[in-house]
Amino acid sequence: MFKSIFLPLIAVAAFITLVGLLSQGKFDSILKRNEEANNSNAKVMRSNLKIIKIENTEIEVEVARTSEERSKGLGGRTSLAENSGMVFVFNQNSTPVFWMKDTKIPLDLIWINDNKIIGIDKNVPVEEGVADKNLKKYPAPSAVDYVLEVNAGFSDKNSIKVGQSLSGLEQL
Repeated sequence: MFKSIFLPLIAVAAFITLVGLLSQGKFDSILKRNEEANNSNAKVMRSNLKIIKIENTEIEVEVARTSEERSKGLGGRTSLAENSGMVFVFNQNSTPVFWMKDTKIPLDLIWINDNKIIGIDKNVPVEEGVADKNLKKYPAPSAVDYVLEVNAGFSDKNSIKVGQSLSGLEQL
């Protein structure tokens, strides 16, 4: 009987206290700390930005060098600015396989070897709700040293084609 009467009363009291604290702004400092941490992470990401070019098209890219950075990729992002993307750096003669795990943005995958585009997977769709084992795999067409991910449609919009050269990769 004790539990059936007092536990609901305690739950209601806790709820009323929480609502009261929220309405008085008592949690503002916690929210502000979280916002500052997010802004700090954004600054770190911005410091990792580089400019590369495909012919005359400039692209502002984040660089994924480590296996952890490559594994995360653009996963979890809900948008990608126009003319921006992510470059994945690999050792020579790598043949990576990409997938869209946790990726919420349709992408073009541009495969690069020796500063030349050797393949493009266009308009790679989001696969939300698909089990990891069922996600479509996108293998490199041959050995690559870079992979560039950009918004879906970027390649067609900017007339990006296999055989074109890139510049700025040496700074990565």
